[in-house]
Amino acid sequence: MRIHSTLLVLAFLPSLVAAQAGNPLKHTPQPTTTAITPADLMTRLYIFADDSMEGRESGMPGNIRGTDYIARELQRLGLTPAGDQGSWFQDFALEETRLDPATKMSVDGQTLETGKDFLMFPPIPQLGGLGASFSAENTPVVYGGKIGDLANASPDAVAGKLLLLTPADGPAGWQFWARFGPAQWQRYAAAKGIVVMALDSLPDMVRGFLSGSTISMPDTAAFQARFPVMYVTRAVAERMMGGPLAGVLPGTEGKTATVTGGFVKRPTLAPGRNVVAIVPGSDPALKGQYVAFGAHNDHDGIHGPGEDHDSLRAYNTVIRPEGAEDMGKVGTDAQRDSVRGILDSLRRLRPARIDSVMNGADDDGTGSMALLELAEYFVKNPAQRSAQLNMDMIGRGTATDIRNGGPGYLQLIGSRRLSTQLGDLVEEVNTAGRHGFTFDYQFDANGHPQQYYCRSDHYNYARYGIPIVFFSTGSHRDYHMVTDEPQYIDYGKYAGVVNLVMDVGRAVADRSERVLVDQPRPDPKGQCVQ
Repeated sequence: MRIHSTLLVLAFLPSLVAAQAGNPLKHTPQPTTTAITPADLMTRLYIFADDSMEGRESGMPGNIRGTDYIARELQRLGLTPAGDQGSWFQDFALEETRLDPATKMSVDGQTLETGKDFLMFPPIPQLGGLGASFSAENTPVVYGGKIGDLANASPDAVAGKLLLLTPADGPAGWQFWARFGPAQWQRYAAAKGIVVMALDSLPDMVRGFLSGSTISMPDTAAFQARFPVMYVTRAVAERMMGGPLAGVLPGTEGKTATVTGGFVKRPTLAPGRNVVAIVPGSDPALKGQYVAFGAHNDHDGIHGPGEDHDSLRAYNTVIRPEGAEDMGKVGTDAQRDSVRGILDSLRRLRPARIDSVMNGADDDGTGSMALLELAEYFVKNPAQRSAQLNMDMIGRGTATDIRNGGPGYLQLIGSRRLSTQLGDLVEEVNTAGRHGFTFDYQFDANGHPQQYYCRSDHYNYARYGIPIVFFSTGSHRDYHMVTDEPQYIDYGKYAGVVNLVMDVGRAVADRSERVLVDQPRPDPKGQCVQ
């Protein structure tokens, strides 16, 4: 009874949080100013994250509308276009990849069901070769042990066979790529593919990602998918080995499996789009040097028939307080069932607000709109020098959003990976400018399972030896959910982060020389390693 009472209170939390924040569901745009203010950011974000943008998914008309808005604002502010043929845009081809309906799998003669028993891992360029189609007919399965274990089966034992792996220890053990990196899967290049026993423990967002389609640039020689990977349930894994896995040694051969098929591709409805603009600096001698500010302009589009906004937010408050990438299995099965029962009752008591648009107000929206605020400032206050400052999800980070969050919480990633000076400079600017942020560096740790350093846009600068800093207030219950909307943003904190980034950019630009690159530069054509 105690659990039910607690969950009932939590089920009503979203309306309480919204009321305390004081942000409206809709907002009337107001004229913006040169100063970076909460009011300006609110005006911009409510436009950019409106349902009319349809989630701004790459390759879709909604993203064209979103980038058109950014370009109109940059033109109004007087920036110089720096895209293709003198335009504001850098267009590039994209393709949609989804599971081939003809894909089939069977183990020891038993036919399995896609989604229920297995899911394929799609081609992802950042993971350097993972995600190819399977072609394995009556192929033996060899148990390889835990992901990343030094006692994994030998390459000779799995040549021409399927390699079965179990998750690494910890809540993020299903992320095989974090501990089973390029050197290891290339070691098993002669295998027919990797099978990871982790489908039962995948977060809902990852299941949805694997079940749907992905958008990416067409294959290139550098990013050619060539190694098949799939997730299976424990029941399937045990069928592969002919019984429970406890006590099974790496190198043990099990039953045979047949896996054929994989993915089909087609061009997207619209091209991918970068928006590129320049604010000329104050020193003509430094014309070829830049401080680059960057952020995503896309999000996840429209998903399914929609969900009841308040119910979904209440559910995530209890079960998944840090959103789609919450690494902890926070809610038990009993708690999830209890929450669902309570929400079913609530739906009968008040009208539902059905939501199907992945607006991405904080995830991708806050960074993009920060760029417009920075553009408006630097048009009046030009600067020069070389570095890249990246922003994504910079409007939350409260104690109810993330563990150890608060008014001054801010994550920094990559700030000293190439330039110690740049990392020190960020700390100095924060202190001297009395910005009041406390930096969380945990996600910048070597080997961190989230791999944020390798996953975001800044690495495309870092790979060429350009120092970067990634600013973020971190994940939250609305991350990659239809509930990620502008009314949940802390606009005061949001403005504080953007002002910090502005001051860091000016400090980099005003130095008499570039920040020193004193750390090893990565191979620009190699696999990113955090």
